[in-house]
Amino acid sequence: MPDFAYTARDNSGKKVSGTISALNRREVLASLGKQSLFPVDVKEAQGGAFARQRKGARIKAQLMATVYAQLSDLLRSGVPLLRSLEVMKNQSSVPALKQVLEEIHAAVEEGTSLGDAMAAHPRAFSEMAISMVRAGGEGGFLEDALSRVAMFTEQQQDLKGRTTGALAYPVFLGVVGVAVVTGLIVFFVPQFEGLFERLRARGELPALTEGLLGLSHAIGSWGWLLAIILIGGGIFLKNKLQTEAGRIWSDRVKFKIPIVGNIFQNLAVARFCRVLGTLLHNGVPILRSLEISSWAAGNKVLAGAITAAAENISAGQSLAKPLEASGYFPTEVVEMIAVAEESNTLETVLTNVADSLEKRTFRRLELFVRLLEPMMLLLLASVVLCVVIALLMPVLKMSTTM
Repeated sequence: MPDFAYTARDNSGKKVSGTISALNRREVLASLGKQSLFPVDVKEAQGGAFARQRKGARIKAQLMATVYAQLSDLLRSGVPLLRSLEVMKNQSSVPALKQVLEEIHAAVEEGTSLGDAMAAHPRAFSEMAISMVRAGGEGGFLEDALSRVAMFTEQQQDLKGRTTGALAYPVFLGVVGVAVVTGLIVFFVPQFEGLFERLRARGELPALTEGLLGLSHAIGSWGWLLAIILIGGGIFLKNKLQTEAGRIWSDRVKFKIPIVGNIFQNLAVARFCRVLGTLLHNGVPILRSLEISSWAAGNKVLAGAITAAAENISAGQSLAKPLEASGYFPTEVVEMIAVAEESNTLETVLTNVADSLEKRTFRRLELFVRLLEPMMLLLLASVVLCVVIALLMPVLKMSTTM
């Protein structure tokens, strides 16, 4: 049973605060009425066991895209929201999703908006989805908002799937290459050390061979320490990236990675442009649209630049100038936005910009992946060749001496 934190006033007007356990807000209000208390604010306690439980298991984005699309179709067909949610929860075969839909149905039944009900489940619904649904509910285009969220989610999953599939072979090559080279250095190279003792005693052992033997000894003796450092560093980095400062640092570094950074940046800008154009097309005010689209960009650094642009717009400036000043938006995108503001066609131009950026970025990503495979093979062959040369040079020197 969830815990609710309440603020109320008694008959004398004195403010009273506390927590109470109940099935829903309706029971809390009834319980406060029996105590002659007049509720001022009632919300679920953040630290309660139920609040922790509601985080729940993460639900796959592809499944959530189907939920958005089905809910949009039901609403578009004239089915009331409560009835639509009931139909969705009854037909769901995934326990985690069924529980989420049941809690959303109960919250909406009590008078909570759909967007606020979704916000109570951050592991199931993204910030972009929650904001779009809230805007759709406020602007009277909830069906279109849900449909757009479904489309955006499917696009992101399609991009993630294509990227993962394209990188599968290079990653496999990298893992196998590291394993092969490590095995050669740790187990194969030490077998030759006894043969090279005479050359080492005369000071004629090649520097490349000496370095290879030293590396083999170091990995064999201190490899466990290196593994502990790598694992500890990975855990520390994972925890760091879950903080706000870590997310900002990570998103800033993404933009600075050679070749790949430009791909990350263009995709984030494309998401921002597409969501902003969609919201403006549906009549959402520019400041509210910028707030929602900044979350949809999926990058904290870019979101900060968009927020700064919104502040300038509230002061009467145009959108293009602060975006250009941030340095995160391509010049051609800024120019197109500036022309669109003058011609009052911003929502159409933003959608076209998103299409153009995504197509260009997809081509660049495919080219990068195609070049990555031969580069990985070349790198692996080069390392193995260095090992072979380091082992053959002393053998050739000994045969020449004999």
